[in-house]
Amino acid sequence: MKYTPDKKSIRNHEVPQWFNDAKLGIFIHWGLYSVPAFAVTGMDITETMEKLGIEGHFKNNPYAEWYLNSLRISGSPTEAYHKKTYGENYSYDDFVPKFNEAIKKWNPEEMAELFKKAGAKYVVLVTKHHDGFLLWPSKYTNPNKKNYMASRDIVGDLTKAVKKMNMKMGFYYSGILDWSFQPNPIKDAKSFLKNGVITEEYTEYATNHWYELMEKYDPIILWNDIGFPPDYPPKLVLYKIFADFYNKHPDGVINDRWRQPFVKGMKQTGPHKDFRTPEYQTFKKAMKKKWESTRGIGFSFGYNKFETEKDYMNSEQLVRMFIDIVSKNGNLLLNVGPMADGTIPEIQKKCLLGLGKWLEVNGDAIYGTRPWSTAEGQTSGGIDVRYTQKKDSLYAILLDTPKNNNITIKSLIIDKDSTVQLLGHEENLIWKQENDNLKISIPENLNYAIAYSFKITPKPKIN
Repeated sequence: MKYTPDKKSIRNHEVPQWFNDAKLGIFIHWGLYSVPAFAVTGMDITETMEKLGIEGHFKNNPYAEWYLNSLRISGSPTEAYHKKTYGENYSYDDFVPKFNEAIKKWNPEEMAELFKKAGAKYVVLVTKHHDGFLLWPSKYTNPNKKNYMASRDIVGDLTKAVKKMNMKMGFYYSGILDWSFQPNPIKDAKSFLKNGVITEEYTEYATNHWYELMEKYDPIILWNDIGFPPDYPPKLVLYKIFADFYNKHPDGVINDRWRQPFVKGMKQTGPHKDFRTPEYQTFKKAMKKKWESTRGIGFSFGYNKFETEKDYMNSEQLVRMFIDIVSKNGNLLLNVGPMADGTIPEIQKKCLLGLGKWLEVNGDAIYGTRPWSTAEGQTSGGIDVRYTQKKDSLYAILLDTPKNNNITIKSLIIDKDSTVQLLGHEENLIWKQENDNLKISIPENLNYAIAYSFKITPKPKIN
């Protein structure tokens, strides 16, 4: 269909099959903040909010990519670290030449290959974070800072490498927050609400950037953050961006963080989304509408060199969290935070490769699946089970290792002529129905895996 720049037309867009099928994307936070690579460690965003309150959170922000904002808060650990490490007169802008020197070493093909090995189907790159620094050579330069962009076309080089690996490419852009236009820090709820840049000049600046990114690099995902500056009459900028994007890519997707602020005397464009994006959170049940959980492997999105192994998920935690998300109609947008030179830290790489290794055997229970009538189950031995389905098969995925050669999945009745297979094992398994429970005999000397996927064909009928 032809989309027009209005609410009724835009909301006719449906989530494309590829996004429902993909399940795993890689997020990349990489910029000037990757040079100091500092943030307070030990807690994620949810914990800092709960334990320290909103003011304490911003002062002790675990997100290294918020370095500039944290630096601007008097008495913050970031301010103390910055003065001790770089001196009183060293500004955030002084990181520009350091970053531009570091990125000369970066190998985009190597980075894309790692994401492919991890099992990712799409990549979302931060093209501009809240600090306003650009990762591509834009013709729409920052009016407040000279040469405030990467000396290398990171967006172009990575897009080319990602597409060459047959993964889809998307772009993140910090819509309403830009600290190169806004000198005041976010310290609490009130200052957060007032920190967005809402001038007509900035609306034009952000809009031009989105169109330049779409026209020059052709993304399939538009991933805006925090919000978007207001439309200035007579233009309806936001719906026009959506309509133009969908007309070029009917199979494109748009996230849920485009809400425009209320400005007296001006029209607010109603929010639109193809999918929700909870951050460091998941849901307890399967959701009817598509969603995407986004988080870092550690507590930060940008690289934090002070995080240790205890701050990171290991492969076991990652795989089991991923299975849970997929069973509930979600995708996982898993973030990597490269060092300034584009190197993915070994601790992150190890986690990604562990996920990829598990998917090599068990991908059939993940890719292309949909939620079943129930997402969660359990064995009689207390092992959690997650369900997915595809075509005529049901997948029951055990989130731990069975302790003996028989497992009993509670409250699961299957057809008497069903076949039960263990992914990665050639022969069909012996099983029997014991009232409402399914007892499966599993191979002896079962190789260790983070989780075990049982394929049941045909899938059980729902009463």
